[in-house]
Amino acid sequence: MKRDYDLQERLIEFAVRILNVVEILPDSRAGNHVAGQLVRSCTSPAPNYGEAQSAESRKDFIHKMKIALKELRETLVWLLIIQRKPLVDAPDKLSSIIEENNELISIFVVSITTAQKNLKKQ
Repeated sequence: MKRDYDLQERLIEFAVRILNVVEILPDSRAGNHVAGQLVRSCTSPAPNYGEAQSAESRKDFIHKMKIALKELRETLVWLLIIQRKPLVDAPDKLSSIIEENNELISIFVVSITTAQKNLKKQ
């Protein structure tokens, strides 16, 4: 039975959407630098979340979730740089990806906070 909400799938789709943005960045010093940084940060949350699902302990789970959150926040900064520079022809089209990025950050913050509270209860 397929779940209606699959965070792993959502993170993968998010990375794919951003990789599509990376592909249209200009072949310039700035474009190439931002592209490289963005490829690294946007592709990190999905596998880190996957690792968190197999965490050896609650502390390990929290650690891996924090890594994914850090990468999501970094990705947001790079997207905002692309939008403000602008490094793409229609920077306003990044709004939906930025919104998704913010939603994912919120999900991770809540999950980490809950896991930390549960850890203290042990």
